[in-house]
Amino acid sequence: MSGFDLTVRGGTIVTASGETAGDVGVKDGVITQIAEGLEPGAEDIDAAGKLVLPGGIDGHCHIEQLSSFGLMNSDDFFTASVAAAHGGTTTVVPFAAQHRGQSISDVVKAYRALAEEKAAIDYHFHIIVTDPTEDVLTKELPPLLEDGFRTLKLFLTYDLMKVDDYQTLQVMEVARKHGALIVTHAENNEMIRWATEKLVKNGHTEPKFHAVSHPRLAEAEAVHRAIILARFIDVPIMIFHVTTREAMDEVRRAQEAGLKVYAETCTQYLVLTSDDLDRPGGEGAKFCCSPPLRDDTDVEAMWQGLADGTFVTLSSDHAPYAYDETGKLNAGDNPTFKQIPNGLPGLELRMPVLFSEGVKTGRINLPKFVELTSTGIARLYGLYPQKGEIAVGSDADIAVWDPDAEKTISDDMVHDNTGYSPFTGHTITGWPECVISRGRIIVRDGKTDMAPGSGKIAKRELSDQAKPLGRIEPEMDETKNFGIRLLD
Repeated sequence: MSGFDLTVRGGTIVTASGETAGDVGVKDGVITQIAEGLEPGAEDIDAAGKLVLPGGIDGHCHIEQLSSFGLMNSDDFFTASVAAAHGGTTTVVPFAAQHRGQSISDVVKAYRALAEEKAAIDYHFHIIVTDPTEDVLTKELPPLLEDGFRTLKLFLTYDLMKVDDYQTLQVMEVARKHGALIVTHAENNEMIRWATEKLVKNGHTEPKFHAVSHPRLAEAEAVHRAIILARFIDVPIMIFHVTTREAMDEVRRAQEAGLKVYAETCTQYLVLTSDDLDRPGGEGAKFCCSPPLRDDTDVEAMWQGLADGTFVTLSSDHAPYAYDETGKLNAGDNPTFKQIPNGLPGLELRMPVLFSEGVKTGRINLPKFVELTSTGIARLYGLYPQKGEIAVGSDADIAVWDPDAEKTISDDMVHDNTGYSPFTGHTITGWPECVISRGRIIVRDGKTDMAPGSGKIAKRELSDQAKPLGRIEPEMDETKNFGIRLLD
């Protein structure tokens, strides 16, 4: 018998850099050897004919988060952990959400306490900033950023969440000084407000009009503006949940100009469309999310962005609201689109849907799949190489995939606490049959072995992606480039 606590033997190891045959040996929760012909450990997994991948990281999900309207989403940290693990995800980065008037320090403490009590996989947090007071900017954020909370989320829409351009610049300045990454929900609030008022006034209130109320140009404009503000301050920025070709083009132009602009899209924007909002009997409410589902041409554009590297990650934007009075129907059985909480469950199916619709169809290859769902997220958010890699010294976060397993999604087969899946009826090919978190087998053959509180907060370092360019724009001289000189 070897000295390993756990071995995964005989599979094809897939990382973001390639594929290789080999075995993985684990001791004390860490990968200690990768080679062919390892002796079996105390626990041995036969991965012959299977794929051995890094555990997934979902870098954008909402867990046990109170909305600005006072609604708690459906999942707590334990139910979300179980759902994530069944889909191959072993680390999550949800949000510590400040609402107006709240202390960010208190908010972070409260969310950490919830996760410490209930999370069964590893985690860290993005901080949502909605009220950047002087105390928040000068006293509360700096120590949190230095303590590893290295991403700040800004909303450019939602009346109770949004920050204006001046406040955005203030938060960006703090992020630049302390090596943090700005992440943003970019839609033009006033365009959405204007369109919504016109629709409601004219009686167009069904769920299908949710997509109409969020004009595609509202997304493109806000993405452009966010990039310009970040360029002015010289701070890297991540654009969350891109849905349209126009918004993607704004990102690509910035990347081609050499700016540190990153972007993601989400699972739902790869397979669902605005037609789903027009389902009979009010079922369209289940598909209300923001930005909204778009059309077939945008679906193809999102796949293009994944394949060509415009998008560096794929997230779920898991925002679960049950289809009852506690969630989607909190305003009654026939709510207007304006009254329906925005968000879809998707934590469990993020990786299986991408594998089935991406890898199995030839749209992306296996290393790209790993990059989008794990390694790229770890690099961007400062978790690499502890997370997102199968390498000696990395945490033993591993998912063993059966590439040919076939499942048809139904509402009762998913493990989150929402009660339905927007992907119900879709047939998925490829599924994780064994999932390991820091050397613990937490899912095997559909059965769970997880305890609340067994997850840990992951260590985060300052990533290269979060460092400012620190350069003078080539078309400007030093006396005109106030964006750099006033800060330095």
